[in-house]
Amino acid sequence: MRRRIRLRARAGVALAAAAACASVISGCDLLDRATAPADAREAALKSAPDTKSLPTPDCGIKKCVALTFDGGPSKPTPKLLDLLEAKKVHVTFFVQGKGHTDTYPRTLRRMAREGHEIGNHTWTHPILTDLDTKEKTTELTRVQKDVQRITGRTPTLMRPPQGRTDDEVSALMKKLGLAQVLWSVTAKDYATTDTALITRRVLDRTRRDGIILLHERYRGTIPAVPEIIDTLRRRGYTFVTVSQLLAPAVPQPGTVYRP
Repeated sequence: MRRRIRLRARAGVALAAAAACASVISGCDLLDRATAPADAREAALKSAPDTKSLPTPDCGIKKCVALTFDGGPSKPTPKLLDLLEAKKVHVTFFVQGKGHTDTYPRTLRRMAREGHEIGNHTWTHPILTDLDTKEKTTELTRVQKDVQRITGRTPTLMRPPQGRTDDEVSALMKKLGLAQVLWSVTAKDYATTDTALITRRVLDRTRRDGIILLHERYRGTIPAVPEIIDTLRRRGYTFVTVSQLLAPAVPQPGTVYRP
């Protein structure tokens, strides 16, 4: 039964693979080597097939989706946190440093306290593939230190700005202990304030094991979140963090994860 469900999940996300390669600005050869959540889970089960220790929720059985937000914390983030608390949804935040973690430490602390997952989205949002090793390291370690100082936790996930990564970036991520997380759904909310359009783009493109990319600091985004959550729940989706989506696999440093 689990095998049939995994095969159906893989078939569903495969339909979006070509579009993801086009929408994520990165080398498609590296994306072709990315690990899908279903494959990560299956590999973990093969290496340790103890069904008694399966995670809750079990995304090998349930139809899971991960909601993620980039570029915070920012002024509107508490409003989003209120909404997520009311909806009982945990998400993954990929946070920036300059103007964000250094400006809204209380909000960052609240994210962690309320059970949301926190990943690294660099200090100033540069294209990592354009930087030398020292510059890349600085961009990432400053956020690592800021998040650890404020929340007591060090991120193990990161999202490269614009999805741009390559083998050199991946090697550095492995050294720094960071797994790379891309996405399968983007509403391009940075380019529109139309809440209805943002909602429609997410709902039209979401499939099982999807990773949805949004930005809470843009005006049209937070108003779209309630309908996105409610509609996807009616369609049978369970909301999880990125790490929960991969479980029982543990995100591996340097690895690129993409549905």
